[in-house]
Amino acid sequence: MVLGIGSAIMAASCHSDDDATPATISTKRERNSIKEGNDLYGKQRYAEAEVAYKKALEENPENATAQFNLASAYLKQRGEDLTNKEDSLIRTADGMLAKVAQNPDRKLAENSFYDRGNVAYKSEDYAAAIEHYKNALRRNPDNDQARQNLRLAQLKKQEQDQNQQNQDQNKDQQQNQDQQQNQDKQQNENQDQNQDKNQDQDKNQDQNQQNKQDQSQDKQQPQQQQQGGLSDASAQQILKAMEDKENGTRQKVELMKQGEEKRANRRTTDKPW
Repeated sequence: MVLGIGSAIMAASCHSDDDATPATISTKRERNSIKEGNDLYGKQRYAEAEVAYKKALEENPENATAQFNLASAYLKQRGEDLTNKEDSLIRTADGMLAKVAQNPDRKLAENSFYDRGNVAYKSEDYAAAIEHYKNALRRNPDNDQARQNLRLAQLKKQEQDQNQQNQDQNKDQQQNQDQQQNQDKQQNENQDQNQDKNQDQDKNQDQNQQNKQDQSQDKQQPQQQQQGGLSDASAQQILKAMEDKENGTRQKVELMKQGEEKRANRRTTDKPW
């Protein structure tokens, strides 16, 4: 497995110093700074190499070799841990490699795509890694390291897709289970509500029936009073009147008897024969 970062540090281009001019002097300073940076890089003194490469870029900001080597020094300072895509140093390095990858120098472009593929691979962005390795192979079909890493990235991508598919299926199943549970819960709640509603209806019916019975009894009580006879006071008055009438009748009968007896006695006295 070959996934080294910045393993192909580029050397500075050589230029003749004959008939030196300010332009060639500047180029010489670039070359010296790049050479100094490469020596420090080889000694794994990546922070110091970074300073040297920046000196070269101060002389010529468009120096693609200095840009590539500086990006490699940035990545080396992060070691093998390139998983944090938001790391400012990693993002800066990847941006510089993306720029150098468009350089007409095929070797620079090849190495830039290769290193970008390694960065993407280690951050588990296998789709991007596959594309970068393919671009490196387009610049150099004989790059066996790029071909090997491409195969690894493809295998990882298949594994990642399968895992994602399984996660999606599990998520769908969980959502279906949650939905079914919610439906069952809603159904139970509806049943409870219906049961409570039926109980309330039964209670209301019982109450209405009791109210009707009470009202019926209230209506029957006055009728019973009317059908059952007079009040006590009225009954006493009627009885007293009846007694008075009977007494009066008896008195009349007695008086009549007494009168008849008197008349009978008189007739007997008047006719003594």
